[in-house]
Amino acid sequence: MKLTYMEKTQIYLPKEELDALRRTAARLGRSVSALVRDAIREIVLKPRTAGPVAIWEGEPKQASIEHNSVHDEP
Repeated sequence: MKLTYMEKTQIYLPKEELDALRRTAARLGRSVSALVRDAIREIVLKPRTAGPVAIWEGEPKQASIEHNSVHDEP
């Protein structure tokens, strides 16, 4: 069993947001607190990527608009 130190806090939500959060928690079998912690990790603590992410190395050989040209006959 892993114990993690946590501090208690209080937030104010409009009724419709709290109701939606409670319904989601019940549907997923999780606590409202767990969903809030997950949202904070995903939105606030998630590192942002800077700039475009490439799946290749080096300079691109053609523009994305020409992507079908690889199927053209020589």
